[in-house]
Amino acid sequence: MSLAFIDNASLSFGNKVVLRRCSLEIKEGAITCLIGLSGAGKSTVLRLLNGLRMPDVGRVTVMGVDLMTLSKRDLIDFRQRIGFAFQFSALFDSMTVGDNVALPLREHTRLSKTDIDRIVNRTLDSVGLLQAREQMPAELSGGMLKRAGFARAVVNNPRLVLYDEPTTGLDPIITHVLTDTIKRLRQQLDGTAVVVSHDLDSIYAMGDYIAMLFEGAIIEYGTVEEVRRSVNPIVQQFLQGSEVGPIPI
Repeated sequence: MSLAFIDNASLSFGNKVVLRRCSLEIKEGAITCLIGLSGAGKSTVLRLLNGLRMPDVGRVTVMGVDLMTLSKRDLIDFRQRIGFAFQFSALFDSMTVGDNVALPLREHTRLSKTDIDRIVNRTLDSVGLLQAREQMPAELSGGMLKRAGFARAVVNNPRLVLYDEPTTGLDPIITHVLTDTIKRLRQQLDGTAVVVSHDLDSIYAMGDYIAMLFEGAIIEYGTVEEVRRSVNPIVQQFLQGSEVGPIPI
C-alpha cells in the first residue's frame, strides 16, 4: 500500500531545471532512501512531499490528499501530519532542547503544559536525549543535535517523517547510532520514512526501498537488493563510487 505519490512532477528555479517528469511512490510503513549526485534535487523531493514546494506541473499526493488542491491554511494544518528533520537540525539557538522539541505541540495543539512535558520527555528519551532537555543547542555535539532534530520532527506522532541528510559529516559511530535511531523511530511510530542520504552503508542498513534521482527524474527504484543488482550503468557507477562510467565527472 502506498502513502504518497509524486506523479510526473517538473520544477524549475529560474533557468535551472531541478525536476523533469519525476515520479516516485512512497510505500506505507517502509523506509525509502533517496540517492543521487549532489545538487540532483533530492532535498527538493522532500519539500514536495510536505508541500514546502509545489511542482510547476504534475501532482503530489500524500495520505490520499492532492497537496496542490489545499489552501495555504489547510496546507499548514496538513503538514502537522508530516515530520521534517532538517539537514542542520534547524534548532532555535535561544531555546533549550526541551523547548525546541515542545514547540510544535505548543504552536499547533491545545495540550496542557503537563501533557506537553510528558510527551517531550518521552520523545527525548526515545532518542537518548532526556538528560539534555535543559541544555542549549550550542552545548550539544553534532550527533546530539541531529537526534534533537529527530525528536522535534516526531514529537507530534506524524505518519510520515522526512530526513534530509541525517548522517552528513558525522563519524561512523554516530552514523550508526543515527541509523539505528531512524529505524527505531519508524517502528515506534508505526509510520513511514523517506531519507535523503549519500551514506550507502547507512542506506543498506536501514532502507527498505531505494530510489535514485538523476538529471531530474527517478531512474531506478526497488528494494535495496534490487537496486544493488541493477544493470543500469549510471546506478552502478554511483554505488561503486567509480570515476569510470556514463556519469560525467
